[in-house]
Amino acid sequence: MLTYILFVFGFVVLIKGADLLVDGSVSIAFKLKISTIVTGLTIVAFGTSSPEFIVNIFASAEGNTGIAIGNILGSNIANILLILGVSSIIYPLVTKKNTVWKEIPLSLLAVVIIGVLVNDAFFDGSTFSALTRIDGIVLLTFFIIFLYYTYSISKVRRETADLHIKELSYLKSSIYIIAGLIGLVLGGKWIVDGAVKIAELFNVSQKLIGLTIVAVGTSLPELATSVVAAYKKHIDIAIGNVVGSNIFNIFWVMGFSSLIRPLPFSRDCIIDILMVIFSTIILFVIMFVGKKRTIEKWQGILMVLIYIGYIVFSIYNK
Repeated sequence: MLTYILFVFGFVVLIKGADLLVDGSVSIAFKLKISTIVTGLTIVAFGTSSPEFIVNIFASAEGNTGIAIGNILGSNIANILLILGVSSIIYPLVTKKNTVWKEIPLSLLAVVIIGVLVNDAFFDGSTFSALTRIDGIVLLTFFIIFLYYTYSISKVRRETADLHIKELSYLKSSIYIIAGLIGLVLGGKWIVDGAVKIAELFNVSQKLIGLTIVAVGTSLPELATSVVAAYKKHIDIAIGNVVGSNIFNIFWVMGFSSLIRPLPFSRDCIIDILMVIFSTIILFVIMFVGKKRTIEKWQGILMVLIYIGYIVFSIYNK
């Protein structure tokens, strides 16, 4: 029972830990006069992806690769269909031309690359398909290219990051950072341990738990950010937050996870990869249906219904 209680409490600790880590780090960056755009592209971006990252590190290190795989694929599906769907129901989401023609296709490229890398059985006739350490290096290389691209377009646009900076003393910032790291470690450990126990209790695969409960739980920072952004009508933040998170999840989180331990992919995983591809294509197509470059309320409802249908399908088949 304690394991299950810590599993639920772990999400609270994990997300609060990420929040403290970002606040402390951003405050120090501000005091050191590091530009807000650089801070946004590094500290904040890594911070919002840290729940998925920490959970995957523990899952990979402990050999619970099903949770690691399900967490990333499930998070990316939830980010598009659930988070953007709910956000657009609150307020129609209009995105920039650059996001439509560059960031969304890049997120599609990321998952297609995963699909190619883990299909050893199809391309090589191998009896075993996995995301190996070499594959992880390939993903991390793409991640570095993505960071360079993001930084370069930010300089061209002369944009500043939309950061709400809490000015803290160096001591308080340091305490925030340390507390945040402790929260991430403890929360991540409790979530992975609880997910394993739940999978054993209900006799389902770890990947299913990763795809559903863990994926939605680790996506809560993105959900909160996008919903609040939509409510405040900062609509470009709502979409950019999700698309950027999906790219981070595949290139950074999954790439690093496979360095720790190669991630074996079953045929069921291929279906989930196809679902990520399908979700991304839906997002791209929606940009040209109805109001151009806009996710309207009815489209958001449709996206949420598709997500519910996918979850029901996953539970029924696994």
